[in-house]
Amino acid sequence: MTIIKSISGIRGTIGGYSNENLTPIDAVKYAASYGTFLKNKYPKKEIKVVIGRDARISGKMIQNLVQNTLVGMGINCVDLGLSTTPTVEVAIVRENALGGIVLTASHNPKNWNALKLLNKKGEFLNAKDGDQILLIAKRNSFIFSDIDNLGSINVNTSYIDYHINEVLNLRFTNIEAIKKFNFTIVVDGINSTGGIIIPKLLEKLGVNCIPLYCDPNGDFSHNPEPLEENLTELSKAVIYNKADLGIVVDPDVDRLAFIDENGEMFGEEYTLVACADYILSKQLGNTVSNLSSTLALSEITKKYGGKYFASAVGEVNVVELMKKTNAIIGGEGNGGVILPEFHYGRDALVGIVLFLSLLAEKKISVSKLKKTYPKYYSSKNKITLKPNIDVDSVLAKIINRYQEKNPITIDGVKINFNNSWVHLRKSNTEPIIRIYSEAPTKQKAKKLSKVFIEELKNFI
Repeated sequence: MTIIKSISGIRGTIGGYSNENLTPIDAVKYAASYGTFLKNKYPKKEIKVVIGRDARISGKMIQNLVQNTLVGMGINCVDLGLSTTPTVEVAIVRENALGGIVLTASHNPKNWNALKLLNKKGEFLNAKDGDQILLIAKRNSFIFSDIDNLGSINVNTSYIDYHINEVLNLRFTNIEAIKKFNFTIVVDGINSTGGIIIPKLLEKLGVNCIPLYCDPNGDFSHNPEPLEENLTELSKAVIYNKADLGIVVDPDVDRLAFIDENGEMFGEEYTLVACADYILSKQLGNTVSNLSSTLALSEITKKYGGKYFASAVGEVNVVELMKKTNAIIGGEGNGGVILPEFHYGRDALVGIVLFLSLLAEKKISVSKLKKTYPKYYSSKNKITLKPNIDVDSVLAKIINRYQEKNPITIDGVKINFNNSWVHLRKSNTEPIIRIYSEAPTKQKAKKLSKVFIEELKNFI
C-alpha cells in the first residue's frame, strides 16, 4: 500500500516495507520533515508542538517515535496522550504552540494510522505548507540537535476536560433546556477516544448516558466509518433501551452521526443541516460545506436569508471558504461541524451540544425533527484503483461526456441534474475514486451512482 500524502496528512497501513507503508522509519522521516519545516518557518523561536492520539493499537508506538524525533530536533512537545482531533486543535491555541500533530487515521480501519499536521492556529496545513514538508521529506536529509539543545516532553492530560468545559460555555449551548429534557442517549465510542470524552460531556449536561463500545482499547467494534450499514448494534441498543437517540463518532471524534428513537439513521449529511438550522435561527449569516454535501443545507440557509457556498472536499478547503465568506457555521456532509466562534475545526462535541439544544428547545423527537427538513437521500460508493491508474485522465473523459451540464471541476467533477447531483473524486485518504450522489429518493440516488460506476469502469 502506497503512503497517501494529502491535505489530510500522511496516512498508511502499519507494517510492511518502508516508503510503502507507515513504518517506524516513515513515522520518523515525516516527523523530522515537519520539525524541519517549523524550524525553517520560525528560526528564532523556541518551538512547542502539541501531540495527541486516538486509541489505535499502533498509536502509542507511533507517538513515541514522532515525539522523540521532535525532541531530537530541539522541539518541545506537549503530550496529551489519548485525545481527539478537536481537542488537540483547541490545545494548540491555549498552549501558544507553533503546531500540532494528531496521530489518527480517522475513519480508516485499525491497521491504518496517520500524522495529521496542524499549524499554530490549530488548523490543518494548507497545500503550500504541505508541499514544503513533502519536499523536505523527499530530500531525506535532516539536522538534529546536540546533547545540550534537545527538546522536552511535557505530559498534560487535562485538555479533555478543558475542551468539554469550553463547549459547555459556548453561548449557543442551552444547558438548562437539555437538562430539563432529561435525555437518555446511547453512545457508540467505537472503542476509541470518543468513549472517553462523549460520556463525560453528556454527564455534565445531565444526560442519562448508556455506553456502547466506550473502552478505548483501539480494537474497533465495527467498521469505524459512521455509516448506516456499520451501526446496526447501536440501532438495536437505542430501541432496547428506549433511548431518545444514539450518538456515534469516528475514532478521532471530528465526525458525528445520530440514530433516532426508532433506531433509524438521522443521516450524517443532516448532522450539519440540523446544527446550522439551530445557529441560523439565532443569528443571520452564511454557511459553507463541500461539494459532496447535501442540497438541504443550501435550502435551510436560504430560508433564513443567508447565502450558501460550496468548497472543494477537505477541511482546510472548507475553512478557507468560511473565512472568505464570513460563514457563521460550516463543515462537511460526513458529519463534520465547524463553529468558527469556537475554532475552525470539525468538532463532534460542538455538534452534540447544538443538536441537543435544538431538540430541547423545540421539545421534539429526532424523527420529527428530520421530517421538518428538505428530503434528500445520498448514495456513497467507491471504486478501488489499480496501481498506476491516471485518475485525472479518467475524470476528464467524464467531463467531456457531460460538457453540456457545465460540470464543476474544482475538485474532481460534480454534475448537477434536476434536484440531484453526482460527484466523482479521487480520495485524499485512500487509493479509490469516491462516487457520491444525491436525489429526492433513495432509488434515484442509487441509480445515479450506478450509472456513473458503470461509466467509470469502462474508462479504468
